[in-house]
Amino acid sequence: MAKMNFGGVEENVVTRSEVTLESARKTLEGKTIAVIGYGVQGPGQSLNLRDNGFNVIVGQRPGKTYEKAVADGWIPGQTLFGIEEACQKGDIVMLLLSDAAVLSVWPTIKPYLTTGKTLYFSHGFAITWNDRTGCVPPKDIDVIMVAPKGSGATVRSLYLEGRGINSSYAVYQDYTGHALENTLALGIGIGSGYMFETTFEREAISDLTGERGSLMGAIQGLLLAQYEVLRENGHSPSEAFNETVEELTQSLMPLFAAKGMDWMYANCSTTAQRGALDWMGPFHDACKPVVEKLYASVKSGNEAQISIDSNSKPDYREGLEKELKALRESEMWQTAVTVRKLRPENNK
Repeated sequence: MAKMNFGGVEENVVTRSEVTLESARKTLEGKTIAVIGYGVQGPGQSLNLRDNGFNVIVGQRPGKTYEKAVADGWIPGQTLFGIEEACQKGDIVMLLLSDAAVLSVWPTIKPYLTTGKTLYFSHGFAITWNDRTGCVPPKDIDVIMVAPKGSGATVRSLYLEGRGINSSYAVYQDYTGHALENTLALGIGIGSGYMFETTFEREAISDLTGERGSLMGAIQGLLLAQYEVLRENGHSPSEAFNETVEELTQSLMPLFAAKGMDWMYANCSTTAQRGALDWMGPFHDACKPVVEKLYASVKSGNEAQISIDSNSKPDYREGLEKELKALRESEMWQTAVTVRKLRPENNK
């Protein structure tokens, strides 16, 4: 574990040079890792662990997701089981179900969390707000987390590219005295490029804030606002979309992702530079109160409760599909369909 400087602040960071794949295998030698859930994070993490030589089984209920696991090479009765049987067999139980699903299956899996086992999460939600979720782990087990900073699909694709996704890690409960070393070994096993230290609470709060903010909610709100203003002032859908979304995602984001915002500014026109520098202040001042309000709502548990309440409704899926359908069929994202078709790689 090394101290790394992030903008003048030192943090604990673990890399593959400090915890090698070989040492991770040795740490977890003889342990059965049971991955529970094969939806979003389950496939990437389980397949990476399997390819890296760990003893992995999957627990999943029958249905389309179960069939996907079979298609990915998990063998019923050998490496693929029902949830209860996998939990019973696993020394390490990786609970990779959705937050809503964790709530529903917790009473089923808790009896299998026997003395000395390890309970692993990739999100701090269920534990951080366990007064609302009911997920209170037994005192005689380890409770740990490795949280990849990206989707399950990215966990897998970056691994296959020989790279690795950044992850955070945390220990909530150390009963055995080996929780940290097992956490780091699992983080390397799932293909993390590097890991930075956090807590369950900090991960949960930052994750919910990010999803509702710049990663998803805020970016859609900002893009739509700009698109609407351009359209309302006579600009065509293709022009409004290209100036709002396409140039951002296809040209500018790769630049500041690779070398930073200052480098991107320096490599744009002087007109763009001046305007961006002048207007980033007003955008910051307008957005920060919204982010502060969002953060307060997340930290108070209000956002967690909204998620729990909405996901518990029997017609939640139907309502969600209506909302996503409206988003998908909006003019801006229907314009996107045509623009994507016109990209050189899709127009040969």
